[in-house]
Amino acid sequence: MENKSGIVTISLPFTTGIVAAAIARVPYAGALCSSIAAVLLIYLCAKDGRRHSATMAALFFCIGFMCWCTKALCPSFPAPAPSAAMDALEARIDAAGFPGGHSAAILKALLTGRRSLLDPATVRAFRSSGASHILALSGLHLGVLYVFIRRLLAVLGNSRLAEICKSLITIATSLFYAMATGASPSIVRALLFIMINEAGRFCTGRRRSPLGTFCTALTLQLALRPDYISSAGFQLSYLAMLGITTVFPKLEAWYPSTRRPSPMRYIWKCAALSISCQLFTAPAAWIHFHSFPQYFLITNLIAMPLTEMIITCAAAALLLDSIGIRPQLLIQICGYLIQGLEYSLEAIASI
Repeated sequence: MENKSGIVTISLPFTTGIVAAAIARVPYAGALCSSIAAVLLIYLCAKDGRRHSATMAALFFCIGFMCWCTKALCPSFPAPAPSAAMDALEARIDAAGFPGGHSAAILKALLTGRRSLLDPATVRAFRSSGASHILALSGLHLGVLYVFIRRLLAVLGNSRLAEICKSLITIATSLFYAMATGASPSIVRALLFIMINEAGRFCTGRRRSPLGTFCTALTLQLALRPDYISSAGFQLSYLAMLGITTVFPKLEAWYPSTRRPSPMRYIWKCAALSISCQLFTAPAAWIHFHSFPQYFLITNLIAMPLTEMIITCAAAALLLDSIGIRPQLLIQICGYLIQGLEYSLEAIASI
């Protein structure tokens, strides 16, 4: 969908300008100087008739700088508060009767982001094992729900009209979930990825690139909320995706693909994904939290597949329960998966 080189040319200097403005913290003088510089650069481009890459990079740097300064001068508007829909979801989780003393509380944290009911020992186990990011509502959770929705809508078929309906339903559902949970920076990042990906399905003749999607989402989100550049959640979310976009494909290719399903290749794929994310997020995590998960590889090899299965099973069980079908077996399986996740992380934390 995207012009890879074009969007990268815009995104990198634009983001650098926002970073520079956030470090300098001079909103009044910065807004004035960057505005004058941007006008001069636009004049030079128009007069010369040619768009030199250095001039365009300088222009978008100034625009990024000006965006942050302008936002700093404006009153801050609070993010959408979690809605009553999350209250209804919590009530549905309680009524479902998932087995396990902590299952309902963990599931509420995974689906709604509300962690107030979690047992302190459970929180310590997640933190000590390096799995605290699983409890924080992020792009991972929306991504799993996105895959679940797409598979659920597969029954509509593959016609042009069906594809349009599936994309509209997927985007609308993802947007509703993002707003209902409070629209955290990482959730908005995942939402933008989904919207760009769905739009790309109908742009025939143009090649979609993961890096282009990454840069498009980054530019759009920072253009709307340049102050997010200082958010730990925003930084970790995009750094993790940068690792997945750039390093993960190379690591995954080290294990040759086979026509038959290979458990070892699946394990290597999970390990490569974890390593790719950690390479980019570890420095930022250390700066913000002064910690490094020693057993991140073991934790993610166990926790990530279990978390995906838990969210998928819980979404299916709650959906069936909401229409009057009591999927007791699915509820039992989901509860056992949650208990397995909890016990595994407690074991890792005790090492």
